[in-house]
Amino acid sequence: MPEMTLFSYILVFLGGVGAGFIDSIAGGGGMITLPVLLSVGLPPHLALGTNKLQSPFGTLTATLRYRRSGLFQFRKIWPGIIFTFIGAAAGTILIQRISADFLKKAIPLLLTGIFLYTLFKKNLGEREKESRMRPLLFLLLFGLVVGFYDGFFGPGTGSFWAIGFVSLLGMNMKEATGATKPMNLTSNLTSLLFFLIGGNVLVPVGLVMAAGQVLGTWGGSHLVINRPPRFVRYALLLIVGITILNTFIKYYL
Repeated sequence: MPEMTLFSYILVFLGGVGAGFIDSIAGGGGMITLPVLLSVGLPPHLALGTNKLQSPFGTLTATLRYRRSGLFQFRKIWPGIIFTFIGAAAGTILIQRISADFLKKAIPLLLTGIFLYTLFKKNLGEREKESRMRPLLFLLLFGLVVGFYDGFFGPGTGSFWAIGFVSLLGMNMKEATGATKPMNLTSNLTSLLFFLIGGNVLVPVGLVMAAGQVLGTWGGSHLVINRPPRFVRYALLLIVGITILNTFIKYYL
């Protein structure tokens, strides 16, 4: 384990606060937490595993808040949790054997598509619309594919779920944000299980960042619950835009 100073722990905590705030609104918290963990000296495999330890704390906080506020109902989305578990388990196992280079190149392009779609759909997610896909089929496909992606790589997972819920199931943006969290929680916990089995989790560091995650998530979820859906759309555009720039710079330049 690398030597952790008091400053390192403070940085980890603050990184958790910022990530929890952003992730509870529009996803993308991993864009903050993973670089922070790497910056304090954790090698890549330990940073990935430790990131999966802290992430569920913030996601669980958001899930419970959105559940109490009525933004989603488990009885409507529970099949997606099962399919997400299966997909995330497969992705986490395979990432240890298959190069992620292709995904690293493809994800900025996919996120750019999400950004442009959200930008030009002016009223996207402001009100409920008719579903374009049977819910069970949607949960099957997205659970397996997005769950696999989160276990295999990760960035942008929440954005993929949110846009899917809005575009294909007709949810408004607030409901989509709420329904996204149980799916994220499932894939995070599944990945964490396999990282723990592999001994790639630093528990003290993960718990400090988790404390920051809970604090930041409480603030971010408060904004989602009390602001109109249009606010979440703007936040999604901002976070996805920053993620696109980050991934393009990291994997193309």
